[in-house]
Amino acid sequence: MPIPTLVIGGTHSGVGKTSVAIGLMRAFSNQGMQVQPFKVGPDFIDPGHHQRATGRISHNLDGWMLSPTQNRELFERACHGADLAIVEGVMGLFDGYGADSEAGSTAEMAKGLGAPVILVINARSLGRSAAALIAGYAGFDPALNVAGVICNQIGSASHFDRIQTAVAATGPMPILGGLPRAEQVSIPERHLGLWRASEDNLARTDYIESLAQLMATHLDLDALIAIAQSAQSVQVAAGTAPLTSMPPTGYQQSVVPLPPSPVRIGLAQDQAFCFYYAVNLALLEQAGAELVPFSPLKDALPEHLDGLYLGGGYPELYAEQLAGNQDMCQAIAAFCRSGRPVYAECGGLMYLSQGLLDAEQTTHAFVGILPFWTQMGKRVKLGYRQVDVTGEHSYFPHQGTIRGHCFHYSDIVDAIGQPLALAPEARDAADGPSQPFQFTYRLQGWGGHQSWEGYQVYNVLASYVHLHFGGNPAFPQGFVQRCRQQSNSLTP
Repeated sequence: MPIPTLVIGGTHSGVGKTSVAIGLMRAFSNQGMQVQPFKVGPDFIDPGHHQRATGRISHNLDGWMLSPTQNRELFERACHGADLAIVEGVMGLFDGYGADSEAGSTAEMAKGLGAPVILVINARSLGRSAAALIAGYAGFDPALNVAGVICNQIGSASHFDRIQTAVAATGPMPILGGLPRAEQVSIPERHLGLWRASEDNLARTDYIESLAQLMATHLDLDALIAIAQSAQSVQVAAGTAPLTSMPPTGYQQSVVPLPPSPVRIGLAQDQAFCFYYAVNLALLEQAGAELVPFSPLKDALPEHLDGLYLGGGYPELYAEQLAGNQDMCQAIAAFCRSGRPVYAECGGLMYLSQGLLDAEQTTHAFVGILPFWTQMGKRVKLGYRQVDVTGEHSYFPHQGTIRGHCFHYSDIVDAIGQPLALAPEARDAADGPSQPFQFTYRLQGWGGHQSWEGYQVYNVLASYVHLHFGGNPAFPQGFVQRCRQQSNSLTP
């Protein structure tokens, strides 16, 4: 039987998808269901809220970074033992990689999973116009099953009645409830998105319970379950192994036998470094890695490591504390110089740089392995990237291709905050910066724009791109294998 599934989509970002998804996840969990959460797109923050609401690891599904088969198999494996799947969408229902394609959108994912969509609208200041809005979204793609609507930001009972009357006059579309304006349960935002699940009131159990109570009071949960049971195509086969013990079957041909002893890879994991795709970590473990969490903010570097993985996060918010732990900075610098592999993404790249210049031009010295500084800017650099690996000495497959996503405000600068133009053609320019590193990536973004990235020093590879290893499992396997090889070569 197909697993009951709901895809929570919205008309646009900020409409309330996350609050509705979290509330429904906990509301159905409170009924005794095992709820498996998912997030469409390259978001690192929402899955943390999902896990707190359900007790299960939330996985990122992505129609641009992963193939349809990879998404379906990831969905199937993650749903092992679940009674209900809830998939939180991304941006507006039809927004994704570009303006002329559904790639990466919530609509594409819902169709690929054969799952019904629950559309969340912001009904503030809307009356009869809500019916036109709903009709437009429901009819835009006839292949998409928009099965019901949740009205957020309802001002009064009469306001909700007007919307229901208007929608009823335009055709059969279930209105599953109206959520009142409740600012006390809104999730605050910052420059990289919503606040994380461990911060302030988000860490309180009663906060998520208040969201669940809001859903249980104002939404028709029985009708939502009936809609979820209309999901069609993806089935969890009897005997399917959970994702934590076996990769999706589409990855089997590239999975190598586990070595007799694990490779110890240090995983930076604290408030400053918290952006990791769950599948990335699972695939590293399946390739033979033992992940050893540590905090660059307050710990000493664990002993007997064979490699390091420094993910993204918020190093700019903890710059003073990171710079204050110079024992850690020096230990990581020595680790890099030893030739052991280090892979860093976004915040990890910032941490491996000379340091961070803040808005007051105060310098915070970091690890100092990469020959540049970083500085927070005012404009976000974001979007999907296709990565073609060109560096012959990378531990990722030479000439391999993988997809990822960028989302950062920081820029690469010199010691006085002047932007650096880092590209192969600038290497020998008279006024160009000294570049004692190799470029490992050729990036291609939307519209065919190309650039060089992937900075390699020693066996360090650092980039602003967050790679989704699920799109090419040879990448995590190559990293683990290189960690093992280098460790063996350096061990007397």
